[in-house]
Amino acid sequence: MSFAIADGPATTLSPGSSSTQRRLAISAQGLSRTFDANDAVRGLDLAIAPGEIYGFLGPNGAGKSTTVRMLCTLLAPTSGTAHVAGHDIVADAQKVRLRIGAALQDISLDPRQTGTELLRLQGRFYGLKHSVIDERMRALTSLVDIGDALDRRIETYSGGMRRRLDLAAALVHEPEVLFLDEPTTGLDPASRARVWDEVRTLNERLGMTILLTTQYLEEADALAHRIGIINAGQLVAEGTPEELKRQVGRDIVIAEIPGDVTAARDALSNIPGIDSIDAEHHVLRIATADGATTIGPVAIALDTAGIDFDGLSLRSTTLDDVFLELTGSRIQTDTTNAHASTSTSTSTSTSTSTETR
Repeated sequence: MSFAIADGPATTLSPGSSSTQRRLAISAQGLSRTFDANDAVRGLDLAIAPGEIYGFLGPNGAGKSTTVRMLCTLLAPTSGTAHVAGHDIVADAQKVRLRIGAALQDISLDPRQTGTELLRLQGRFYGLKHSVIDERMRALTSLVDIGDALDRRIETYSGGMRRRLDLAAALVHEPEVLFLDEPTTGLDPASRARVWDEVRTLNERLGMTILLTTQYLEEADALAHRIGIINAGQLVAEGTPEELKRQVGRDIVIAEIPGDVTAARDALSNIPGIDSIDAEHHVLRIATADGATTIGPVAIALDTAGIDFDGLSLRSTTLDDVFLELTGSRIQTDTTNAHASTSTSTSTSTSTSTETR
């Protein structure tokens, strides 16, 4: 398994060796978790280097949160092993907890406390002296955008402010590894952008290892050094965003069809150079090795068949295309949050899932 950190050279390590486990920030071998008859995570292998932002990308119910809960020692694996910060998550769970920070999906904050009271209490839980807590409080205000709200009761906080306070609480003890489980789900675009900036700051200024789970394509693309795509509890692909896109390596012609997309797809079926045609609502997604050459024949074929189209556009491969290629389904993103993206991806469907784990 290979990985690249920031702009450094790729390194190949075997995640199963004891020396590698000590050198890696997070390693897992055959990690699995079963709930009754549901295999939530199946045989997961991970090798995440110190100082890396690793994006765990997948739809709701893919196994992302279950994996994080195991790595954070909150849930015992059914089988397999894992090490975090050099310690076994089962045999050395307490040592793991002292070295990690976690901001999970379920935010449990006492609404009657102020932000300052919460952070100081968190520091005392980790045995920090008052002087150390004072120092950490000053440092956290420069790392996490909490503003002037620290002395207000948490019940007055917005959703975005609560998430940022939860992140600050995870950082009080200066963890080696930080777990962020879908940290921007449900946030407005402005709050989401702030969280992105804070994640980058933690990594760039402190060299912190961050495992970030997300169902948002543009979030993984923007933040992660490497991405692991998880589907139905299994890791189906792994690499840098650009490496994953090169695996597909195709251009995408987008045809907007106000009428019958089935007839439009049939009209394009004999055009040379088209690898696949995916129809969704009133949009055809046409994969081809050479979009510039193909887009003209597509327009001619539609016109010859008497099929109206509102527009044709050409774009490069996105992570959505990678996910579709690997799993046969499309990872869904939230249309509200998608507006915060700086990506050129056009996929902004509504999230759907039937699995709750």
